[in-house]
Amino acid sequence: MSNILKKDAFILPEGVIYLDGNSLGPMPKAVAARVQSMLQDEWGEMLIRGWNTAGWMDQPSRVGEQVARIIGAQAGSVVMGDTLSLKVFQALAAAIKMNPERRVILSDTGNFPSDLYMAEGLVGLLEQGYELRAVAPEEVADAVDDSIAVVMLTQVDYRTGRMHDMNTMTKAAHEHGAVMLWDLAHSAGAVEVDLAGSNCEFAIGCTYKYLNGGPGAPAFIYVRPDLTDTIQPALSGWLGHRQPFAFDLNYKAGAGIERMRVGTPPVIQLTALEVAMDLWADVDMAELRAASIALQEQFIFEIERDVPSLTLASPRDSAVRGSQVSFRFHEGYAAMQAVIDRGVIGDFRAPDIMRFGFTPMYLDSGDVSAAAAIIADVMNNNLWDEEKYKVKSKVT
Repeated sequence: MSNILKKDAFILPEGVIYLDGNSLGPMPKAVAARVQSMLQDEWGEMLIRGWNTAGWMDQPSRVGEQVARIIGAQAGSVVMGDTLSLKVFQALAAAIKMNPERRVILSDTGNFPSDLYMAEGLVGLLEQGYELRAVAPEEVADAVDDSIAVVMLTQVDYRTGRMHDMNTMTKAAHEHGAVMLWDLAHSAGAVEVDLAGSNCEFAIGCTYKYLNGGPGAPAFIYVRPDLTDTIQPALSGWLGHRQPFAFDLNYKAGAGIERMRVGTPPVIQLTALEVAMDLWADVDMAELRAASIALQEQFIFEIERDVPSLTLASPRDSAVRGSQVSFRFHEGYAAMQAVIDRGVIGDFRAPDIMRFGFTPMYLDSGDVSAAAAIIADVMNNNLWDEEKYKVKSKVT
């Protein structure tokens, strides 16, 4: 386990136990100096020459290779850029073109709302009779039939941590001729993922959660290698062109995964992410997953032992739970604010979910016990029952 716990590599404020890496990872210590160097020595000194001299133009593919290793993807199948919402739209638009005779996009009601919103927007834009059909997470497998064009799922439910079986669901989609699209926002860097083994066509995900790329860090997109030279990008940005600097008036899709690039890469954010990804070079995902489960099991045991007012909302079986633990409480927002006020940072998801993320790179058993004790104090002594904790902020 020696390569898993890297607490000294992160900036972690004194007196804070951070259980919200599932929402925004902490800052690796090496990021500040590297970004400052990029700003001063590259942007400042090289100016526009940095695109070639400093390798900025190749960053999306270079960092994509780092991410690919974490998600079990083949070399040359992942590229970085844009936001996760744009990558959802991009992948989904390409996916439905692969099934032109079908008109149903299947998802589940546990999917992150932005994914569903992007699908709704695409359906409305096309005006060709497409339908977004969302069923309960446990009903998805039975809802796949020969009318489905694309199955679009987030592997780990953002509220409860419930986890779909990637191989089983992908196989079900393929048995009915549907294209499979996975959102790995709560999977990348949290659970073992084998995209190549699953045989899915598309995957997308963000990098500011478990991968610690920082707020606004760019998203990634994966396309199965046998498809990359034939899929049709709906967002035909100039950097996805075969020859961006030929400045052709008409779009010609680039080779391989490069065609899934869209706009100018966010170099400053990619630089921070590239530093963060260096921490993963010697991490074994099976070991990390085992460490995460151990921390979660300890947390569940101590909370259920000491805090009877909280009800487990996550699956009890760790095999079908991501790297988070959620509890229900009728005043969950206020309770979470009180917990945060005492140095344990988690977050809240409507309507009543108190959510805690477990990231073994900077959390250990002692952190878990200390956090559980603080939560018990807040809950058992009703310390949350103050008006100041009930005033909702924009970000919960």
